[in-house]
Amino acid sequence: MRKYLVFASILVLLVIAVFSFAQNRRGNEEIACKVVGTWRLISIEATRPNGEVVHDWGQNPTGLIIYDSSGRMAVQFMRDPPPTSGSNPLTIEEKNAAFEGYYAYFGTYEFNEKDGTVTHHIQSSMRPYEVGTDYKRFYKLGGNRLTLSTPPMLREGEQRVYRLVWERAQ
Repeated sequence: MRKYLVFASILVLLVIAVFSFAQNRRGNEEIACKVVGTWRLISIEATRPNGEVVHDWGQNPTGLIIYDSSGRMAVQFMRDPPPTSGSNPLTIEEKNAAFEGYYAYFGTYEFNEKDGTVTHHIQSSMRPYEVGTDYKRFYKLGGNRLTLSTPPMLREGEQRVYRLVWERAQ
């Protein structure tokens, strides 16, 4: 009789674990379905440790982030004002300004509704040191807006939290 009680207890625990996993997975798939599509960049703000908000990428940067239904994503954005060039081929200074004023990577993604995060698994980036890394972002979805926030990041010698606001492209 004791064996049956132990077996029944283990079986109940397994059923609970499988049910919880299925519920969590379904929730993650639901949020992923809500973000599938193309989003247009509205703003990038960085909050400094003292609470000051700065616009490292300018007042009106441009960009897109795309999430597809197969779990792939791509993001790119450009500083405002955009880098300009007066020569062809570009000078070293113009190349540096273009590189510093543009950002892009692509890979796969996973939403975690419980944690309120999305993780971008970077497969390729214009910055080689990012390839193979994961970027976890906190997300908020409301209406036609998607907000992604970073954990604190070191920038210009201080920790900053970045907030990127995206609007569903029409």
